[in-house]
Amino acid sequence: MPVLNLATARNIIATAYQKSGEEGFKPLTIAVLDEGGHLIAVERQDGSSFMRPQIAIGKAYGAVALGEGSRWLNENAQTRPHFVQALNGVAGGGIVPVPGGVLIRDPETAKVVGAVGVTGDTSDNDEICAIAGIEAAGFTADVG
Repeated sequence: MPVLNLATARNIIATAYQKSGEEGFKPLTIAVLDEGGHLIAVERQDGSSFMRPQIAIGKAYGAVALGEGSRWLNENAQTRPHFVQALNGVAGGGIVPVPGGVLIRDPETAKVVGAVGVTGDTSDNDEICAIAGIEAAGFTADVG
């Protein structure tokens, strides 16, 4: 069973950057949070704008806070904006409800062990990179 720790977080980030490079995506920022929403690691590639760490953390934070990928949050922001607005208020404005926040699940138990937030390219491309990093580390990715 894989363990989510600093070394694993760095591996997730490195693999996500590798995927981004292979696909020719824009510079990314990637955050990895544990199941309690605590930051394990965040990295910003050269050329990634200065607010990207907060966005990456917000995508991952929203996912782990609700146990749903940020794609689910995005869909709810469109269909139930009052809910997402209230949720973000309760969270102190820390949730970014767009795709790119992906849950990390234990492959044996399906328990949420954390989340990855990626930002810098399109939300769909951000999500592709998050999934690549999570799966390469031996976890199951859950986009919601």
